[in-house]
Amino acid sequence: MTIFQKIIDKEIPAHIVYEDDKTLAFLDIHPAVPGHTLVIPKNPAEFVWDLPADDYQALMETSRKLALHIRKTMPQQYVHMSIVGTDVPHAHVHLIPFDQTVDFHNPERMQAEPDHQALAEIAKKLQISS
Repeated sequence: MTIFQKIIDKEIPAHIVYEDDKTLAFLDIHPAVPGHTLVIPKNPAEFVWDLPADDYQALMETSRKLALHIRKTMPQQYVHMSIVGTDVPHAHVHLIPFDQTVDFHNPERMQAEPDHQALAEIAKKLQISS
């Protein structure tokens, strides 16, 4: 069972910004920048291309919806979208607000303790309903 499945099952806390019947979006606890959001399917496929077509479509639609919302809500003018799929074996999309690509290349972030108060404030700001 992956950490993302534990978040879906509400076994561990997450700063959730969106949820519907097929997808869940929450803030990355080691964000490249504030507002760095992960969008995952509730279906536990390892890679996005392993998803059934309807789950893939739901993941992309939720990602689009949130990227537009992040662009409106956060101060950055762009939202980077990436699908890496190797750090956690559960399909997921990264949405990262940015002005310049250097903004989201921050390897030190993985060593830092999560700032849960800051994450909670941003999650509240970004939350939308389905």
